[in-house]
Amino acid sequence: MFAADATAALASLVLAGLFVTGAASIGAVFGLLLVRSICEAFHAPAMLASTSLIVPDEHLTRIQGLNQMLQGSLLIVTAPLGAVLYASMSMESVMLVDVGTAAFALVALVLIQVPQPERSATSTDKPSVWRDTIDGLRYLGSRPGHPELLILSLFVNLCLVPAFAMMPLLVKEWGAGAMQLGWMNSSLGIGMIAGGIVLGIWGGFKIKIYTTLLGLVVLGLSTIAMGAVPPSAIYGIAAIFAVGVAVPITNGPIQAVLQATVAPEIQGRIFTLYGSLAGLSAPVGLVLAVPIAEGLGIRMTYWCSGSLCCLLALGAWCVPALRSIEQRRDGGLEKPAGFESDDTPCLSATMT
Repeated sequence: MFAADATAALASLVLAGLFVTGAASIGAVFGLLLVRSICEAFHAPAMLASTSLIVPDEHLTRIQGLNQMLQGSLLIVTAPLGAVLYASMSMESVMLVDVGTAAFALVALVLIQVPQPERSATSTDKPSVWRDTIDGLRYLGSRPGHPELLILSLFVNLCLVPAFAMMPLLVKEWGAGAMQLGWMNSSLGIGMIAGGIVLGIWGGFKIKIYTTLLGLVVLGLSTIAMGAVPPSAIYGIAAIFAVGVAVPITNGPIQAVLQATVAPEIQGRIFTLYGSLAGLSAPVGLVLAVPIAEGLGIRMTYWCSGSLCCLLALGAWCVPALRSIEQRRDGGLEKPAGFESDDTPCLSATMT
């Protein structure tokens, strides 16, 4: 996490220097975005894996609810704040603000001590990204319920990404404009904050995957509502608020399940795998949604996406391995080479 944040800050510092010298270009901005995306690919899995080493198992869902709440807050705050900074400061100064916030994060990382999981490897093993990837896939495939959870996550992204990518077209179809679209985006963020607070206080069902399935049903019905409401941004704002509430309730428990059931020393690989495949499903979903939108209309895209989400929740409920995923933390299943034991203890035992 430290290396990723420091690299992102350095990229912003370089871009600030390019603005000062007048050498900044669109290509340089694209390069900065690429570097930051790569850094995020390292930062996010490491942060999720570190959380399970600090937080007791019974509070993982609540922590994920709070994280989702923060994501909703950022969705509301960052765009207006960026506009204010851009209007009142030079671009190089804006980049230096980014460097300053990264420095704040680096100081926080220095002050926080994260317990490190032990990873055993034979003396002949050499670091290999490819071998680590294969080990992660083997580990995931050996755990009953985890392949099914990965497939569920992929299909949910496949269904929902097209709907929200086409939201500007839906607003245009209503005869509304940029202001109404802005209010809908804000409503989504406010809904995520509300959903995160609910999940943080409630903590979800004792069986975490049930919370995800409930959230998925609400998410599906809310998406259907976006396509079914009268052509008015007022109704659309209410529908997308419900979507925002459902997002943390759906996503948070999935991450908590992985944190509670995957061995700490391999969590980084598993979260990276989930993130990579989720990113891959987004463009595939858009390609599949285009014929529906062109042939049946934008509204039908929301009907189809929401209906598929509800069917996915029903199908997941009918999969015994997925319903019992949290009960299968041990069991002597095959573990990838380089790991001595197959134990996946709950966090309270690890902390003890």
